[in-house]
Amino acid sequence: MRDPTSFLGEEYRELVRQDLDWKLRVLGGPSTPWCMVDGKKVLMFCSNNYLGLSNHPKLKSAALEAVKNYGAGSGSVRPIAGNMDLHMELERRLAKFKGAEASLVYQTGYAANSGLIPQLAGKGDLVVSDELNHGSIIDGVRLSLAERRVYKHGDADDLSRVLDEAEGSSTAFRRILIITDGVFSMDGDIAPLDRVAALGAEHGAMVYVDDAHGEGVLGEGGRGIVSHFRLPRDRVHVEMGTFSKAFGVVGGHISGSQDLVNFAYNKSRTWLLSGSHPPAVAAACLAAVDVLESEPEHVRRLWENTQYFKKAMVDLGFDIGKSETPITPVMVGESAKAKQLSSRLFEAGVFALPIVYPMVAQGRARIRTIMNAALTKEDLDFAIGAFETAGKELRVVPRAAS
Repeated sequence: MRDPTSFLGEEYRELVRQDLDWKLRVLGGPSTPWCMVDGKKVLMFCSNNYLGLSNHPKLKSAALEAVKNYGAGSGSVRPIAGNMDLHMELERRLAKFKGAEASLVYQTGYAANSGLIPQLAGKGDLVVSDELNHGSIIDGVRLSLAERRVYKHGDADDLSRVLDEAEGSSTAFRRILIITDGVFSMDGDIAPLDRVAALGAEHGAMVYVDDAHGEGVLGEGGRGIVSHFRLPRDRVHVEMGTFSKAFGVVGGHISGSQDLVNFAYNKSRTWLLSGSHPPAVAAACLAAVDVLESEPEHVRRLWENTQYFKKAMVDLGFDIGKSETPITPVMVGESAKAKQLSSRLFEAGVFALPIVYPMVAQGRARIRTIMNAALTKEDLDFAIGAFETAGKELRVVPRAAS
């Protein structure tokens, strides 16, 4: 009799054969500018820890104090017995920071998207999604029973076309939900949320933005993409985010109206049926909000470092795509060459991973670098030098470039 689990090994070995399997490197200590990866001291150049907060003393102190006062775990899901005053305070402070009526904390950003989207739209509804939206959005849309339509990436004119066609069709949709990433994680470009929100208002549609890579980066003091575009709160109905990137901890959240939050925690099963964050996590997230409000220098340094790095790479002849944010792709083209470049960089002491097919289209492989506020000018010059040497060796840039 055939082993019913044989496909597991077969499919994994096929991934290995195609060199499409993930080869995990191991971080041997905190995520700091210089850290130990696979036992080698390297410059961290691919972390989502934009502001360097994951090792900030205020966050570590808050986490330790919470363990002393509250224990290691919450003991339950929040609707039953795991709803601590720390969780409620975090949501109150987050809503104030975002300028929203209310916020709700999820276990992860993925849980927010996959759990809330299917409740906002269902049978008889229409979801209109940017073609390059994150996988957690795609999964959330698939879990709904709504009709789905996709518009060209970042193209508000094409979104307008899709909405006009929906209104002109014979189907009378109960409601329409427009969903977009705020910052797109592979290219570092920003969604035209001002135009998306205007179209939503024009067509009576809900607007949902996943601002995972915009929080702590865009807007006043890192308040995100809604702040960046100075949009009225009633134009963006769901602002989803994460604590696992610029905030330096872990967890997801949504901000919007009090009605949205009341609806979400009564209807969203990923929230209802998952254990609540341990006290240390909630306390560290609270401390991260404190740091963002009281130490604006982190966001400022992040952008200074971003501008310095981008200019140097362009001057050397590298193609950094259409990035508008600290996510800076170094375009290579061939997947094999991107992997070679990543290996050369690691040997030289720079940890920056390749992004290859099928995560990006064929011929669009790149090294995705992500800037960090904690990097010094000396750190940046070290990385730029490593890119220059390896890039010329592999002919990613002309040898004569300077």
